Amino acid sequence: MNNNNKKLYTLIVHSENIAGILNQVTAVFTRRQVNIESLNVSASSIPGIHRYTITAMTDSESVAKIAAQIKKMVDVLQCQYYTDSEIFMQEVALYKVVTGVLTDNPQISSIIRKYDAKLIEVNSTFSVIEKTGRTEDITALNKELSAQGAILQFVSSGRVAITRARIEHVSEYLDKMASRYGNNNPNGRNIPDGCNNLNDSNSLNDNNSPNGCNSPNKEK
Repeated sequence: MNNNNKKLYTLIVHSENIAGILNQVTAVFTRRQVNIESLNVSASSIPGIHRYTITAMTDSESVAKIAAQIKKMVDVLQCQYYTDSEIFMQEVALYKVVTGVLTDNPQISSIIRKYDAKLIEVNSTFSVIEKTGRTEDITALNKELSAQGAILQFVSSGRVAITRARIEHVSEYLDKMASRYGNNNPNGRNIPDGCNNLNDSNSLNDNNSPNGCNSPNKEK
């Protein structure tokens, strides 16, 4: 793999809430020798469906193959991948600092204001700073606080992201599956209630991919 062709991709996976799915998904990256940079699992906008937001530094060919393999899993409904320009994304970070250093060093307060962070806990021993934003800003704030000798602990959430599309692709997919097969799809998977109210007439796979896994704006 040519490192010059690598970029950060965000994969959004929708699946049923079944034990073991996470292990199966991460195993695909391991087999492809692609490191996961961040992973966030949460409920989605559709009841009963979970959403995995995964970031990985790789090339377009590898991410397409990874997405295709994930999509083939029985309990996975949809898998799409995106570049940063195709999504809105944020992360949350917490920085635990020594309160004495915070109060004695005015430079730290200036750094907090510079990055639009906020104090959410202050006691005699430690203080907690919260920063919501993009990865590069969170990393930069950590470096500046560390340079002041104030950091006790640092933790950052995985990326959360929403697409720029009007609806989630999984909603469109479930709506079309329900219209074709009723409330059960060909694999015996129940179609969650509340997914049959869309009127979009686009094809099931926006980019005509046989696996429906590629980004809607896949690079040529």
